[in-house]
Amino acid sequence: MNSSGAGSPHWVAPFRGKDPVDLTLSIPGSKSVTNRALILAALADSPTVLHKALHSRDTDLMIAGLQAMGVGVSEDQSALQIAPGKLSGPATIDVGNAGTVMRFLPPVAALANGAITFDGDARSHERPLGPVIAALEALGVKIDHENRYSLPMSVHGTGAIAGGEIAIDASASSQFLSALLLIGSNTENGITISHTGGVLPSMPHIEMTIAMVRDFGGEITVDQKAQTWHVAPRKLHGMELTIEPDLSNAAPFLSIAMAVGGSVTIKDWPSSTTQPGGELPAILERMGAKTSLGKDGLTLTSNGLIHGIDIDLHDLGELTPAIAALAALADSPSRITGIGHLRLHETDRLAALTTEINGLGGKVKESPDSLEFTPAPLHKGIFHTYEDHRLATAGAVIGLVVKDLEVENIDTTKKTLPNFAQMWSDLLR
Repeated sequence: MNSSGAGSPHWVAPFRGKDPVDLTLSIPGSKSVTNRALILAALADSPTVLHKALHSRDTDLMIAGLQAMGVGVSEDQSALQIAPGKLSGPATIDVGNAGTVMRFLPPVAALANGAITFDGDARSHERPLGPVIAALEALGVKIDHENRYSLPMSVHGTGAIAGGEIAIDASASSQFLSALLLIGSNTENGITISHTGGVLPSMPHIEMTIAMVRDFGGEITVDQKAQTWHVAPRKLHGMELTIEPDLSNAAPFLSIAMAVGGSVTIKDWPSSTTQPGGELPAILERMGAKTSLGKDGLTLTSNGLIHGIDIDLHDLGELTPAIAALAALADSPSRITGIGHLRLHETDRLAALTTEINGLGGKVKESPDSLEFTPAPLHKGIFHTYEDHRLATAGAVIGLVVKDLEVENIDTTKKTLPNFAQMWSDLLR
């Protein structure tokens, strides 16, 4: 065992107890913004420069996929330079287990000329992709998927998509809708997308997509009542863009002060954002913290006492593991609802959180769409991650006040936080 995360499958989470902290740190760029910007830059008619883009497994997979189709991506003076090129195959793309890569790149491949084959980690074969495949087929794109409507598959593009009207059920993932919104401007006649399923999850991510398409020169008309989005055919234009910090990745770092007391300041916190993590200050205040936004960033202060919360995280699902870790340490019951769609993420997050927290002595009750927490003393043990980066960071938070907690496969955090283990250990040293 070791505390650096190197050379061992188990990482002993740094223990702090109730020793308050006074920390100031920077968070790497947003994965969601970075990967959307890479797609739009690849589809633009001129080069794009991205400052403070995230470098992680998910973004590396996105860059490699775009390069395989002919897009130029290079780094100069810590900025990414994206030079659009003629999209073409044949090519083979590894999506890993990245939802944005497996859902955003196939529509781009449909605009390419030639066969583009997609495959990834074993879990990627289980994650839903059917609505994107069915939508592209409705637009006339040929896809070989052997009626599985999942990975592996091959997209046979002809260099253009006519566009038109399509209906999809995006209730399992907002990424289905975002994938089509991102390429709509590059269709010959534009596309009109109608959502036909249940309540859309992660609306902030859809709003992020719309805002970014517009930033690159696209035109999207939204009819919220009819659940319809029209993307007009437009040339997208390259731009210079600074990527916001990943606010959801700030959650475990803000949780340090929540768990042990003291203060944590996150630099460069935006005054307004479409990121789901922008709701963290309000949520953590409900759990007992105080927050303030100033010239130094967002500062959270806490006395180390965490209060339970009853909250619907349907639109903010990616925050669930972080809030669940705090709920497991709270002094009163908690209930997190509206999160059934998280069963289809990197792992079944509801089942995983229930199993791992209860394995440490916790009392978590799992329902199809919710988790309920009853205060209980936790003890040391192994916190398994299921190759899910947010499970790993949740384990690190619990380990702040549960001595000798071991996190299995802390390296899975490289998906969005490439140096998490060292960064975490250095902050708590």
